[in-house]
Amino acid sequence: PMGDAPAPELDAVLGGGGWDVGATFEGPPPPTAPIRLGKNACYVVLAVLFNEEDGVLLVQEAKPECRGRWYLPAGRMEPGESIAAAVRREVKEETGLECEPLTLLALEERGPAWIRFAFLARPTGGTLKTLEDADAESLQATWWPGDPRALPLRAPDILPLLALAARYRRSPPHPPTLPQELPCASLCLRLLVAFANDTGDLWVLLGTAGTPHLPVVAWGTSPTEPRGGLHLPVLQLLRDCFPPDPRPGPLGLLGLQHRAGGPGGADGICFNVLLSIPPSGPGAAPPEPCTPTLRWWRVQEEKLRGLILQRVQAAATVPIRS
Repeated sequence: PMGDAPAPELDAVLGGGGWDVGATFEGPPPPTAPIRLGKNACYVVLAVLFNEEDGVLLVQEAKPECRGRWYLPAGRMEPGESIAAAVRREVKEETGLECEPLTLLALEERGPAWIRFAFLARPTGGTLKTLEDADAESLQATWWPGDPRALPLRAPDILPLLALAARYRRSPPHPPTLPQELPCASLCLRLLVAFANDTGDLWVLLGTAGTPHLPVVAWGTSPTEPRGGLHLPVLQLLRDCFPPDPRPGPLGLLGLQHRAGGPGGADGICFNVLLSIPPSGPGAAPPEPCTPTLRWWRVQEEKLRGLILQRVQAAATVPIRS
């Protein structure tokens, strides 16, 4: 019955929305010190914009180490700034144009030490920066009509992002996904862990402490692993609760939650992620948790079941690159 499962939370998370992060965490407790930009975390934003002729907005760098080379508008978030506001500021400073983010294209991370949010955005005004406007932010900006590889690029890491943006414009693989303004003191992951067998049965993993909920695990709790990827706390939870190793599929991002100046001025983020555990054989049931803090809930409501299966089977999530 739906009464023993967090139906509103599932609907919100699957729709790219947010849900309050409670005080209950599965696995290791979150760190007591809040996450703060410039101290124990670094967030970077990047934007891909096209004009009506399919030219891509590129910036000529002014920094001494890469002066004269070209890149997408990008830069570090500042404390007290929302993710969307950081995108708008960086694009304005580096290109002279105003913009509006449309969707997250990819989440790239090397642990809390470096997390980059790549967005598809659209121009909404402003004047394109020329060499006469050169400053410490950039030398100039241009709508480049051809292959960016014809230019001296600051780094080739923007090429896969341009491919993702082109793919999204042709046929969006996931719904528009934008950050939700909800506070979070730490870095954590809300897990939608799905198990589906070959007969179409579907289960979702729930935390049992208090009201049934999607499990939440802390990330970056170990000071010795500032570059530990998003997958590490997920694997640790599954290994602790489902021996032997269940070997889950890849993580996909359903959405994320952040509010500038959260609890205690924290810059924490909750990443809502989707993953699946493959069945061990035909008609298999999910592995039994070895802890009472987790249990499986069988999804029988057809609309919800179909939505979860579609997201899993079509990989209809924002890709995470670790």
